[in-house]
Amino acid sequence: MAQRPPSPVERILVVAAHPDDIDFGAAGSVATWTAEGIDVAYCIVTDGDAGGSDRDVTRADMARLRREEQTAAARCVGVTDLTFLGHPDGRLESTLEVRRDIARVIRRVRPQRVVAPSPERNWQRIFASHPDHLAAGVAAIAAVYPDSRNPFAHPELLEEGLEPHTVEEVWMMAFPTPDTWVDMTEQFDRKVQALQCHRSQVGGWEDLSDAMRQWGTAIARQGGLPDGRLAEAFRVISAV
Repeated sequence: MAQRPPSPVERILVVAAHPDDIDFGAAGSVATWTAEGIDVAYCIVTDGDAGGSDRDVTRADMARLRREEQTAAARCVGVTDLTFLGHPDGRLESTLEVRRDIARVIRRVRPQRVVAPSPERNWQRIFASHPDHLAAGVAAIAAVYPDSRNPFAHPELLEEGLEPHTVEEVWMMAFPTPDTWVDMTEQFDRKVQALQCHRSQVGGWEDLSDAMRQWGTAIARQGGLPDGRLAEAFRVISAV
């Protein structure tokens, strides 16, 4: 399959359920896009307070720490515009409130492309289909269509001065059958640096870089890229 050419878009919004989701699934692509001069913003839906395994850390402290870690990780790949919605970790549902909150960010950022978790369960990679990921994917798609473009959806957004915006395309992370691969070979080190910022989650993962390289190699091979290349994969759908 042919590799997708560099994107002509100017703004991209990446929606994820938890801090670190983007860095596992798309940080190499994000670094590639920012290196091309594209503005990328993040929207993290939950507060991440259910992460980590240290029971001596309060959940409020964990949420604060994970926000700090994600902010540092984003800087590694050229992103400084982050919105944390703060919904409860592990209990996320695609409610009207969550849809509205994501639509609010879409209307503010006004991206041509939204990157979001797959709303479909991946039975080959079950860990990628955390219930929060699926809920964030469903909510993000609903925020793209119809919420962010419909002036009569969530009228409070108009009252806030946020005019409707039509997203042109959605790129889904961890989709069971991807159709688009981004060659992130030149940005791989930045992906690893971003992941290493999440010390509360991966601090004991000594072979993290090797694992990510093996993962990226397998995905590149799936996409038909030459030997030695590293990639991330997405399913792309038109939203217009």
